[in-house]
Amino acid sequence: MPDVGEGLTEAEILKWFVQPGDTVTDGQVVCEVETAKAAVELPIPFDGVVHALLFEEGVTVDVGQVIISVQTAEADEAPAAPAAAAPVVAEATPEAPPARQAVLVGYGVSTASTKRRPRKAAPEPAVAAQNGTGVAQAAPARPATVVVPVVPAQNGSAASGAKALAKPPVRKLAKDLGIDLAAVIPTGDGGIVTREDVHAAAAAAIAPQAVAPAPVAPVEVLAPASAPVQAPAEGLARETRIPVKGVRKVTAQAMVGSAFTAPHVTEFITFDVTRTMKLVQELKEDPDLAGLRINPLLLIAKAVLVAIRRNPDVNASWDEAAQEIVLKHYVNLGIAAATPRGLIVPNIKDAHAKTLPELSGALSSLVATAREGKTSPADMQNGTITITNVGVFGVDTGTPILNPGESAILAVGAIKLQPWVHKGKVKARQVTTLALSFDHRLIDGELGSRFLADIAAVLEHPRRLITWS
Repeated sequence: MPDVGEGLTEAEILKWFVQPGDTVTDGQVVCEVETAKAAVELPIPFDGVVHALLFEEGVTVDVGQVIISVQTAEADEAPAAPAAAAPVVAEATPEAPPARQAVLVGYGVSTASTKRRPRKAAPEPAVAAQNGTGVAQAAPARPATVVVPVVPAQNGSAASGAKALAKPPVRKLAKDLGIDLAAVIPTGDGGIVTREDVHAAAAAAIAPQAVAPAPVAPVEVLAPASAPVQAPAEGLARETRIPVKGVRKVTAQAMVGSAFTAPHVTEFITFDVTRTMKLVQELKEDPDLAGLRINPLLLIAKAVLVAIRRNPDVNASWDEAAQEIVLKHYVNLGIAAATPRGLIVPNIKDAHAKTLPELSGALSSLVATAREGKTSPADMQNGTITITNVGVFGVDTGTPILNPGESAILAVGAIKLQPWVHKGKVKARQVTTLALSFDHRLIDGELGSRFLADIAAVLEHPRRLITWS
């Protein structure tokens, strides 16, 4: 697993494009992975025949781990152990001579002798389980290939600190079902936890006659003693747990950091955009713009760029280490995009220097790439200001949270036909609401208000796109 982005330490394998026995060439894409920032396709760096896929789809792999082995033309046999498996989980006896043996994918080759037997008198695990501590520090090292079944302690924790042996698909199954592998009694050869073991543990957790302690549902606590408690239907869980990883995990962390670091202020403005909607229709019919995607978001983005030109101090960031405000003389315009993998904010580089047709092409490409899940980490870095269009969901307005490292974010509400006073008469007009959240350390109320008012002024009278540019 290569380092596909700055600071990333792991990635989830989304899809394999090859199978064992397939011939691959240098540069051929063999799999798609999802990092904490985006989905990325990985090419193979040499020619050969696929020998083995070491991790299945849906498994999260650390950077540096071997994920595929390929038999090249220079090799007469399958790759050696380092390419076929990752390091062993359990500690091996230091003085034991190296020995090779068949092992699970992901656990590597044990360097301990398989002939050495563990001591039978080992009461320490049971004692440690009752006081809530592991035995890794007190118990003598055992050969990595000998596994002692883990017995759940009275509080539901494992009696041993050693990591349970299980294949990656089984680990994913246990994680999805909320089962602690350390508390599962293995039945597979060599003490390996199987899928059947995990399913059995899950069934025992929800069965009414289960011996192991389990969280008691509210209905069971409140039901009278004489009333029978109905167990969940077979195979139907009462809850579903979704692992937070990849893009969703990083987005959550970034939003928490932004909300509790930058002092947010949000201002709102509601105004008439009837003229802008007419201009959108006229541009769609312009033969010089044929083939371009013309929509209200395009003109809103252009209005933001015009307003930044009139209020350049808005386009800045806060340097906490240096205690300085960094003014940006370029605009990397972020567009928040909701994707199946979570919210991402790719940005249009140097948007301030683009013409309307160029901005339209860049915006269309950005949105299409995001929806396909192909946005690269570079496309999401160094943004200076963001637009989030909540109006596409029929929402009138909101209080958006700043994208980390930026000073402002504009939320665009739904454009609706509403009664509006126009030229002294109440008429049906196209009306919308904009919400601007900004970092009050950089932007005071006057600057933020001027910037928001300028955006509205441009969209209310779109000819200012020309006169103010």
